[in-house]
Amino acid sequence: MMSPVLGVSFLALVLSGGAWAFAPIGGGASTHVSITGTAVLQKVTDVCRAIAESEGLDFTPTGNSAEELVKACLGPKATGEVSAAKFKSALNEIYIQNGQVDRDFVNSPAHHFNSEAFAEGRRLITDGVVSIKANVQRENFQAARETLGRVLHTLQDFYSHSNWVDLGYTEPYTNLIRPDLPLENLADVSTPTCSDCANGGFCSNSILPNILNEKKLTSGYMGIFSAAKPKGKCSHGGAADLTSSEVPRGGISKDERRSDNVALHTAAVTVATTATLQLLDDIRGAAGDNNYLRLMGIARSSVVAFVIDTTGSMRDDILEAKRVVNEIIDSKKGTQDEPSQYILVPFNDPKFGPLIRTTNPDVMKAEIAKLTADGGGDLPEMCLSGLQLALTGAPASSHIYVFTDAVAKDIALKDTIVALIRSTKSTVSFFMTGDGARRSRRGVESRAATFENYKDLALASGGQAIGVTKENLPQATDIIIDSSTSALVTVLQRARNPGRAETFSFLLDESLNNITIYITGKSLTFTLKNPAGVTQKQNEANGKLGTVQTVGNLYRVRLATDKHTGLWEISMNSNQPYTLKVTGQSTIAFIYDFVETFEGPHPGYALISGRPKAGMPAMLLVSVLGRKGPASVKVANVALVTVSGSEVVGGALEDMGNGDFLVTVTKVPAGEFVVLLNGTDVVSSTVFQRQSTTQMSVSKVTIKAVVDRSMEPGKPFTLPFTVMTDATGGSYKISASNDRDFKMNVPGSIAVTTGGNSTGEMTITVPANTPSGTDVTLTIEAVAPGASDSNYAVLRLSVVTKVTDFTPPQCEVVSVSVVDCPADPAACSSAFWQLSANLTDGVNGTGITSLTHRQGVGNLTHTDLKQTVVAAAFNASCCSLTVELVAVDKAMNVGNCRFSIVRNAGPPSLALSFPLLVCLLVSAFFTTSLRDLLI
Repeated sequence: MMSPVLGVSFLALVLSGGAWAFAPIGGGASTHVSITGTAVLQKVTDVCRAIAESEGLDFTPTGNSAEELVKACLGPKATGEVSAAKFKSALNEIYIQNGQVDRDFVNSPAHHFNSEAFAEGRRLITDGVVSIKANVQRENFQAARETLGRVLHTLQDFYSHSNWVDLGYTEPYTNLIRPDLPLENLADVSTPTCSDCANGGFCSNSILPNILNEKKLTSGYMGIFSAAKPKGKCSHGGAADLTSSEVPRGGISKDERRSDNVALHTAAVTVATTATLQLLDDIRGAAGDNNYLRLMGIARSSVVAFVIDTTGSMRDDILEAKRVVNEIIDSKKGTQDEPSQYILVPFNDPKFGPLIRTTNPDVMKAEIAKLTADGGGDLPEMCLSGLQLALTGAPASSHIYVFTDAVAKDIALKDTIVALIRSTKSTVSFFMTGDGARRSRRGVESRAATFENYKDLALASGGQAIGVTKENLPQATDIIIDSSTSALVTVLQRARNPGRAETFSFLLDESLNNITIYITGKSLTFTLKNPAGVTQKQNEANGKLGTVQTVGNLYRVRLATDKHTGLWEISMNSNQPYTLKVTGQSTIAFIYDFVETFEGPHPGYALISGRPKAGMPAMLLVSVLGRKGPASVKVANVALVTVSGSEVVGGALEDMGNGDFLVTVTKVPAGEFVVLLNGTDVVSSTVFQRQSTTQMSVSKVTIKAVVDRSMEPGKPFTLPFTVMTDATGGSYKISASNDRDFKMNVPGSIAVTTGGNSTGEMTITVPANTPSGTDVTLTIEAVAPGASDSNYAVLRLSVVTKVTDFTPPQCEVVSVSVVDCPADPAACSSAFWQLSANLTDGVNGTGITSLTHRQGVGNLTHTDLKQTVVAAAFNASCCSLTVELVAVDKAMNVGNCRFSIVRNAGPPSLALSFPLLVCLLVSAFFTTSLRDLLI
């Protein structure tokens, strides 16, 4: 159950005044975002509380913000800073995909339950949920979140676009998410459903009385390009709906809150929120509590990701990587700095991979211990192929470390890697330990050129390219220990090529801890100065401001713990290229996405998959996180800053509430830029500065593709795409890459006229043995004639095996043995009760694969799950009066049984076995196929 403080706040958010209740992002105070957010936050609260109670811990959020909720979820058992950035990012992924349905599928009746497309709309929901569950089972959480956003949009639209609440229903229509149940009492195409509304299209009772009396289900017809609709049918309504001007005029949509439909609008919002909760609870049942939280981004922020060259000369590097992994695991256990996930990708030549991904530190230790140095007699290796696997397999915003002493044989993937870096916002650092021993064919010049490629990728991501000898590598890997921490933020990042003398200033606020400065370059000097004027030079290993460690081309400056808040300066002097980066630990952070507006019946903002469009203002959706929620920070300005220059261009801020801002930058800087944010920490009354790390630039080329379904094993998948340009027309080179190495048929080029667009088509062939739930990251690139400009699109597709079993497991209570539970809760531990039940997946079911309990503290035992009938027994004290059994079959259908006993007001009695109908048992049996009934 939701805590009172959270429940009241979130319900108020949904029901608050706003012009659009079912609009996408940016439509008003009450939108698809707030409906989804209310349900997601409530369900996360339920799950975190259940986990805490099962472990005998208290769950006490200090407030109703996402930051405080995450801290309560992750905080009881570990010490250290807790960042809500992953949670907020996950929410935004769901929100954005939800809103984009109004752009990508604006004319699809099924996606909005328009035009009485009930069967088609339900199919979208149920197919989507099958995909979500399969993705979660294989820990492909981003693909699952994107599908979840789209599915929730369609589900929520049903309650606004149909006459469900007009019929007086106050609970969700269960059959929409139960494909094993029929869609009943639908108005057929020849049945009139509405009367004419001549009052400007706004009438409160236009649905015909016989439709209401007979409880016939209908929805409004919607025509963006045509006014045609069947005779007598209701319209959706609104200026964009051409059918609303045809008799019967008007519309039954409850998207808008108007004076004539306040009650219906409010009812639609409320039921849509409840329906969202039900769907989320079904996904929770299939995923399990821990994976459900990971789906929602509730996890420690640190991730360890290594991409390691395993060729013959890499023995020392591999040993050092093993040492670092073991140190991270052993030293950070039980803290918030303990990594939530471990990623390992080996590469050699010609082989690379596989991607090893685990949450178990012992598994990571065992896997990295297996690595040995072997082969690789010639120079180049498959470095970028291994990095591609890491970028697509690791969570967004991960820190990835590449160990190699060789050039990249697959350098053709460089543009794909840059696109993935920008898409994931992950940071990539290289440890380059080559000494020329393997470079007899091309010599030192080849190494320098290749090192520049690694430097380019590191700079693009905000990482470092560290050149170091194998003997000194252990001194350089401290940077990995530094970044394997929670709540890591970047304060400043700059690069100069060629180098020059320059002074950089940066703000340190009271919330920052473990502040570290990284400088890469050769033949340089620097002087660091704090706000009090105290200085320290690069050759002072232990100075007044901190410690300076030098190894290879890396300088690592660790500031003393008694730092001064305020404006710091670092004066750099070198004529060689150098980079500068300042990081620290803080829960004050921000996340961002570049977006663009779209028009239509429900205008809003959509994510830009590639580079923003040149010649137009850039728009960003920025979410700011504070120590005690968004109210604990005040944003002063957001700007785009060139990393390799001095240009700073501020943007206009529009406060969208709850820590979210729409930022419009009229004139975008030339070249590569990052995002800089300044504000005030209300808690300490100190100013703060934060910066993104991923470099971005604009393009006159745009490439777009829309994922409208999942792929099936053994079947080809066709994906249309569109290339648009404001640059010179001509033949645009098209290339594509996917991280699963599936075969693709891609047109080599496409002709595009100046200021025009052209559509192409590519085909992906999915191997027949591909497991259901596999996600495929596809990168498509379009290059202008003469390689004068380019852009890319990154999409995630899911491979899902067709499901035919939609029947959930069934439950039958056999007996209940119960002692009268004492009325005094203080005496509950002396009395016990036991429940026995039989569970089955039916004659034609796929079989039960898991049986767990929640909402009860006790002991659950059961017979072998492979048996046709599974006998379960639950034992608990009278301190725990309720239990819910959750059974999941191989098709991920979920069946729930909930049982409660009542306290006896009289004296305790002896333990007896009672038949079900006469025992002191209040039971409710809930079964779901693609959802749980809300309990």
